[in-house]
Amino acid sequence: MEKATFAGGCFWCMVKPFDQWAGIEKVTSGYMGGHVEYPTYEDVKRGDSGHVEVVEIEFDPDIFSYEKLLEIYWMQIDPTDAGGQFHDRGESYRTVIFAHGDVQHKAALESKQKLAESGRFKKPIVTEIQQATTFWPAEDYHQDYYKKEENHYKEDRAKSGRDEFLHAHWDEKEQS
Repeated sequence: MEKATFAGGCFWCMVKPFDQWAGIEKVTSGYMGGHVEYPTYEDVKRGDSGHVEVVEIEFDPDIFSYEKLLEIYWMQIDPTDAGGQFHDRGESYRTVIFAHGDVQHKAALESKQKLAESGRFKKPIVTEIQQATTFWPAEDYHQDYYKKEENHYKEDRAKSGRDEFLHAHWDEKEQS
């Protein structure tokens, strides 16, 4: 098994797109990139811990490649927005690919360059690529939120503007 870690705004919306594939063992909501040990949701939400909300994906690269994970990742975010994602604003909601080693770092850089050259977006791609640091799992009530709190998840996602943005930039065939 390998790990991939992505920040794409609210981690509630980042679990389901990865959680549905063979070869994906586990998707865990959490925090990465900050300077506070054992951060809480409130620490991260305040924006003073330096962390971003992330999902850590445990996957079998023989079944599901890291490159495929990157393709799915790009189709979940607005990679041109440095100030957060959709209705979630601030540093803790910015987009970051946290690479686990040089191979992932190179693949992430290549996928970012390919997206930038595609002409799909009018503004520059601002998603950061950093080396992975300590992953801190989020509190239990955040895990698998889309399953546990299905109605609230759907309401929050509908209000966010995420789906409208994604449909405007990716067609249905690409998203499946």
